[in-house]
Amino acid sequence: MVVTIHGLDKKGSGQAEVWRKNELGNPKKLRLMIPQTLPGEKVRVTVDHPEKKRRKAMPDEIVEAHPERTDAPCPHFERCGGCVWQHWTYEGQLKEKTKHVRKAIEAEGFDPALVRDTIGMDEPWQYRNKMEFTFAPDGSMGLHEQGNFRKVISLETCLIASEQMVEAAMEVAGWVKDHELEGYNKDTHEGLLRHLMVRQSFATGELMLAVFSTQGPGGELQPAVDDLKARVEKKFPHVKSLLWMENTDWADRTQAEEIHLLAGRDYINDEMDGYRFRLWFDTFFQTNPVQAQKLVDLAVEMSEPKKKEKMIDLFCGVGTFSLPFASRVGKLAGIEIVESSIESAKRNAEDNGITNTYFLAKDARKGIDQVLESFGHPELLMLDPPRSGAGGKVMRRIGRSQPERIVYVSCNPDTFATDIKELEPFGYTLDAVQPVDLFPHTVHVECVATLTLNK
Repeated sequence: MVVTIHGLDKKGSGQAEVWRKNELGNPKKLRLMIPQTLPGEKVRVTVDHPEKKRRKAMPDEIVEAHPERTDAPCPHFERCGGCVWQHWTYEGQLKEKTKHVRKAIEAEGFDPALVRDTIGMDEPWQYRNKMEFTFAPDGSMGLHEQGNFRKVISLETCLIASEQMVEAAMEVAGWVKDHELEGYNKDTHEGLLRHLMVRQSFATGELMLAVFSTQGPGGELQPAVDDLKARVEKKFPHVKSLLWMENTDWADRTQAEEIHLLAGRDYINDEMDGYRFRLWFDTFFQTNPVQAQKLVDLAVEMSEPKKKEKMIDLFCGVGTFSLPFASRVGKLAGIEIVESSIESAKRNAEDNGITNTYFLAKDARKGIDQVLESFGHPELLMLDPPRSGAGGKVMRRIGRSQPERIVYVSCNPDTFATDIKELEPFGYTLDAVQPVDLFPHTVHVECVATLTLNK
């Protein structure tokens, strides 16, 4: 059948609707998710199991293509779940992301004209400084198949990671094959190798390799581990951290119960906005350093920090925004629930000679109360919450604290819109929203927004 794509879902797949007759002859609406299609396209699809209300269907033929359709350069695009929009021109992707942000805030009653055009990248490839690859049970390494976390697509390349990261990852994949090591089976919870994390500093060039396994490097495995160390030290002198991570938990996450340092140190050094940061395997740091710098620049420019002001940085992490702002305000308090991130933030401030910061490991809402008691009233408040947003309780607590200006950095336009709606009863006006594309060829978009208290 031929269907028309009327829109996109939250994962970037095309959406279509067709009417079919059920076994009684009555009309029934069938909703289709069709990956690798664009709005307005006419597509020929084959629908299996039409009795279900919602079905995923791969396109058999593009009957009428979108004018912004292009050929995907990656040989793995049709199966790999790492990117979903390589078939769309980059200009088209940026327009869609702007549209998404405008639609999200308009749904909450805000003027969509406040949203500026999305800032893209000059070179939207090889932008990621961190990748997490998965091992299949047969030992092959790659990324999950689109929509199927049980299947791993073996990779020969990855166009969104740096060349050095890909070369190092392929070396590890070759090492696994040479030693005939098995991967982890998520169904039986048996096997050895689970993940490979590769992260690199674009500023210093330092690279980290972390192999996640269900057992330690000793015993019969030690000769293979020694060979891995020898290969890496010979071919990749910029690898400053080689780690072997034990993880026996059933959860499919890059976590570790025990860390074995095979070579170098357990962290790498990175820089942003002229500040140095230490990155451990579990440190959250912006994945696209080029665009992350634009986020920092925009947050500073749009919020206009002043030397005598007090500032609170909610969800501060390791201090990515805290350090640049601290040099521009009188005092800064950072709040983050993850204790290891707070310890890193303190260390990063010390490494950079910053002495006007106070970091607190606490839940955001309770942390605000504690900071206000000891710190005083802030003129400026910033928040950079996770994709789930800050939530109504935190936003109302921010509203009651009455900072003069608020800068909100968001990685989810929908939760951003519902969050800032909570500030309206407290007298806040949305000034501007600037989307920034940190993840080209995916559906994700970040934004920086400012709100002002009406006096």
